[in-house]
Amino acid sequence: MKTMKSKLAVALMAAGLSFSAAAADITVAYDADPVSLDPHEQLSGGTLQMSHMVFDPLVRYTQKLDFEPRLAEKWERVDDTTFRFSLRKGVKFHSGNELTADDVVWTFERLKNSPDFKAIFEPYEKMVKVDDYTVELVSKGAYPLVLQTATYIFPMDSKFYSGMTEDGKEKGEVVKHGNSFASTNVSGTGPFIVTQREQGVKVTFERFGDYWDKNTGNVDKLTLVPIKEDATRVAALLSGDVDMIAPVAPNDHKRVKDAKNVDLVTLPGTRIITFQMNQNSNEALKDVRVRQAIVHAINNEGIVKKIMKGFATTAGQQGPEGYAGYSADLVPRYDLKKAKQLMKEAGYEDGFALSMMAPNNRYVNDAKIAQAAAAMLSKIGIKVDLKTMPKAQYWPEFDKCAADMLMIGWHSDTEDSANFSEFLTMTRNEESGKGQYNCGYYSNAEVDKLVMDSNIETDPAKRAQMLQKVEATLYNEAAFVPLHWQNLAWGAKSNVEIAPIVNAMNFPYFGDLVVK
Repeated sequence: MKTMKSKLAVALMAAGLSFSAAAADITVAYDADPVSLDPHEQLSGGTLQMSHMVFDPLVRYTQKLDFEPRLAEKWERVDDTTFRFSLRKGVKFHSGNELTADDVVWTFERLKNSPDFKAIFEPYEKMVKVDDYTVELVSKGAYPLVLQTATYIFPMDSKFYSGMTEDGKEKGEVVKHGNSFASTNVSGTGPFIVTQREQGVKVTFERFGDYWDKNTGNVDKLTLVPIKEDATRVAALLSGDVDMIAPVAPNDHKRVKDAKNVDLVTLPGTRIITFQMNQNSNEALKDVRVRQAIVHAINNEGIVKKIMKGFATTAGQQGPEGYAGYSADLVPRYDLKKAKQLMKEAGYEDGFALSMMAPNNRYVNDAKIAQAAAAMLSKIGIKVDLKTMPKAQYWPEFDKCAADMLMIGWHSDTEDSANFSEFLTMTRNEESGKGQYNCGYYSNAEVDKLVMDSNIETDPAKRAQMLQKVEATLYNEAAFVPLHWQNLAWGAKSNVEIAPIVNAMNFPYFGDLVVK
């Protein structure tokens, strides 16, 4: 305990905080701070979190994964390839400049050139200024995920970022891991301005006086402190030295729950954890009855309860509730008796051997989950040779599909079911990149066609039917082993009302935060 206290003291002192930090402003401890103030330098949770504090998107997700207006106050589909956004009037950047369509078009062009974001914007041909407060986003073909894409468009202050620096570099240049103007200077429309930043030590945000949305939270100052160690972060919250922490590791949930005047807030996440069954490397896995037996033999509800300590949502399909393809009928199906019967029907009553591979530092409890799955499969006669390894060694081996069963987790960039199938279950195609991470070598022409058709179907109801049919087919053919969606957890003092501002994407809307 002495070591933990000293680590905590060092972390807080480094951030310029004392053990009697003022309660009027809030201090948030994260496991890391944003690597840059440039919203386009890195596609990461930390960057998106910072973007929601300092910038504002055209639209954003609600907790139920619907869309709500932000800098775009309304929108309409003009035709299959054209989507029109009407911008709010009178929105100010931190510099004092007013937001216009020119800023949105400039930002779109910059996103198209960002190494990390250009793939998300690849479906689009151009963005066109209609007038000072109207833009049209034009896709190369019919494309249904325009609003999902719009959540990534955080308009930048084109006047502020235009021109040259004293050393002759473009202010608006996107520089990966470089000390660029945009990575160290910022002018957004967001609820907070950055007043101080020491990389790896702290970032101080203060409320922007001219923020357009007056119906928001009451936090005037927020200090973000990176505290890498899980236990040290929890100690900082429980001793009252910080007001909120994220993430809270599963092993620390009870401590946070049991503490007085502290709340633990959890939400189902959208990252699925699965096993793939490699039909190319093991003949038995080509038999749908064997794949079904494996799915029925793995008690994913037991894994969630015992290994994840309840901190996950058991899955029966790829996309979670709220996604277009989700179907409440596709439930988890642990049934050992049925698993044994299926093995017998397939001619494998005496079992067989297979190799299994999993990382040991990529997903929550990944190695323990793999060990439990191997033990469960032994109950239906399957002898598992399990290898676990650090993610740096794991992914090169995964790319070679170097085992009969392989663990992989996936978070959809578009918060949409089709993205899972495109990478994990469509027929592998090196030329198009489809099925890039499909080490099960599952292949179904009907699934491929449905996914491709869904990506050009602009009627949401029709599209949902297509993706539900995809999920049902994958379920019936046991294309993969669904385990669970990882949950997310935050801890905060009881007077810090974080429940309404957190979400499955893992970037709380701090501008809306109310502290009692």
